[in-house]
Amino acid sequence: MVKRVLLFVIDSVGIGELPDAVKFGDVGANTLGNIAMKEGGIHLPNLQKLGLGNIDGIKGVQPIDQPLGCYGKSDEVSLGKDTTTGHWEMVGIHLKEPFRTYENGFPKEIIDEFEKRIGKKVLGNKPASGTAIIEELGEEHIKTGYPIVYTSADSVFQIAAHEEIIPLEQQYEMCKVAREIMMGEHAVARIIARPFIGNAGSFTRTSNRRDFSLSPSEETVLDIAKKQGLDVIAVGKIEDIFNGQGITEAVHTKDNMDGIDQTIKYLQKTNKGIIFTNLVDFDSKYGHRRDVKGYKQALEEMDARVPEILDNLRADDMVIFTADHGNDPTFRGSDHTREYIPIVIYGKQLKNNVNIGIRSSFADIAATIAEALNIPDTNKGKSFKNLIIK
Repeated sequence: MVKRVLLFVIDSVGIGELPDAVKFGDVGANTLGNIAMKEGGIHLPNLQKLGLGNIDGIKGVQPIDQPLGCYGKSDEVSLGKDTTTGHWEMVGIHLKEPFRTYENGFPKEIIDEFEKRIGKKVLGNKPASGTAIIEELGEEHIKTGYPIVYTSADSVFQIAAHEEIIPLEQQYEMCKVAREIMMGEHAVARIIARPFIGNAGSFTRTSNRRDFSLSPSEETVLDIAKKQGLDVIAVGKIEDIFNGQGITEAVHTKDNMDGIDQTIKYLQKTNKGIIFTNLVDFDSKYGHRRDVKGYKQALEEMDARVPEILDNLRADDMVIFTADHGNDPTFRGSDHTREYIPIVIYGKQLKNNVNIGIRSSFADIAATIAEALNIPDTNKGKSFKNLIIK
């Protein structure tokens, strides 16, 4: 019997366009495949041993004869390609309507209300890359003390501010104000604090990012596990994505390596239930910035630590490596891409070399976790437990 599941999200590592990618302008996107092709290959031997290269249709990562794990990929039911939509679906929520986006910036009434509430004017108010907009407006921000407000193709209201000009706690308070305003008809999935430091020409975003999300609209497998007395441990930005709902313990992380360190620390403890980890650097540092070499290097650095994760699994553990959407760094623009997500599963109780095929919903992960832990499910998705457990 499985007593603990590690749900490990390699943020934004999609593996090819979904059938409806044309609706999102993402035909040709393939985050992992295109990185591998652009860079002349990618060295992920440990995930390959588990079956990553054996997933149907994956490009650039070679299959092997006898992978140690189970493997497949998943389509997405919800109409979005953002962090919140992807994470919510994998724990059992199908969003019937996409979160609202603001491709031309936020309406005057929203900005007026925000400025009134925080007692300051704002800069920006347009879609932009986070690194580009602080280079563009950072110096003016320092001179005026006005926060930089921007958005993207995702459902986000982002506030960038220099930590020495607007202290972190004040930045977070501004985000709370924005969260109160951006509800109802103007609800966005996340309000994000984007602190930075440095001087003009060398501004750098810090690890003090905070996300202020909507609470999940329905019960998730996290809520169910918590009600059943199990641990639900959030590593990285998971607590923010779910607004703390369904979480029993959480730790925020500085970067990918810290995320792996914290995950291993929890694996070494006597908890039971779910450890839910997100490694965000792939998305925020490399995908959005269209840094192909950086993305490849980060993937290889993560893969090199997979043996440590596996070595710390107990006999009754199961690990699921997956993603939440794509963010192809070879693709046009700077936004997420509508892609299949990989699913690679391993555990000492699990079968080897099982292809779970193309799943119809990320929620199949939630259904599988529920059945594996012997708890009620969310009535979303279809479990693949009977395919993978001996």
